[in-house]
Amino acid sequence: MTLSRRTLLGAAAAASLVPGMAAGQRRSSNAARFSLAYAPHEGSFASRGGRIEQIAYAADQGFTAWEDNEAATRSVAEQEEMAKALAQRGMTMGVFVASMPKWSKSRPLLGATDGAEREAFLADIRASLDVAKRLNARRMTVVTGFMDPKVPVDIQTARVIDVMRRAGDIVAPSGAAMVMEPLNTRTNHPGVYMQTVSQGYAVARGANSPAVKVLADLYHEQIQSGNLIPTLDTCWNEIGYIQFGDNPGRNEPSTGEINFASIVKWLKAKRYTGVIGMEHGNSIAGRAGEDRLIAAYREIDAA
Repeated sequence: MTLSRRTLLGAAAAASLVPGMAAGQRRSSNAARFSLAYAPHEGSFASRGGRIEQIAYAADQGFTAWEDNEAATRSVAEQEEMAKALAQRGMTMGVFVASMPKWSKSRPLLGATDGAEREAFLADIRASLDVAKRLNARRMTVVTGFMDPKVPVDIQTARVIDVMRRAGDIVAPSGAAMVMEPLNTRTNHPGVYMQTVSQGYAVARGANSPAVKVLADLYHEQIQSGNLIPTLDTCWNEIGYIQFGDNPGRNEPSTGEINFASIVKWLKAKRYTGVIGMEHGNSIAGRAGEDRLIAAYREIDAA
């Protein structure tokens, strides 16, 4: 997850639902549904129109979920429009970002001695509950901030655990959960605090809350640590959401080094029923790239 994702996704014009569709009516897809809940995002099918048209197109291709990192920044009307479109297509809402980091400033510092940024983070979490309710979202992405070079790492860890426990107390009554996203420091996000799924596992265990889990973004984890399936297996009890993206390039499966067919086969054996965010761009622009994207997911879904 990154603030500059909009440049990856491309521009998309506003659009409305297919004319004549009755409110609350679910349209059947014209393609077989995928066996797992892969979730495209705005830009995955940019040639098809705006956000709502892209949701409709994704449903017609058999996708059963959607994610939108920037959903919390959208107007209430836009959030409600998206929720309505997903409900009409029988699609599940994946993650949105509950507290967006200030990437250019390397903030927040959740492990700092000054607790002001921790309080601001908790205020964002409180505000995110209304967004989650509006979108029928069960998962919200959080980034645990950046390293503070002035504070020992163990002290920062204790403070991150403490603030995540407090955030868990805020979220847990809603039945939703935050998923902490470890990010790689070698290619995209130098200086972040949480860098691996195993580190996220330790914080989640420390927070000890059903509302504090880990987001396993396999693009980031492959860069930082590799060993994907054993890591997922070891940390499974604290993993609340999964995202795909191949490396190098952060594009669709089959464009890099990750064996997604093996991962999908493993997830099916684990009987994973959650959303899998398609947290990547398309390797080819335009409709040819969109067709390639669909074909890549058909191939790995058959594993």
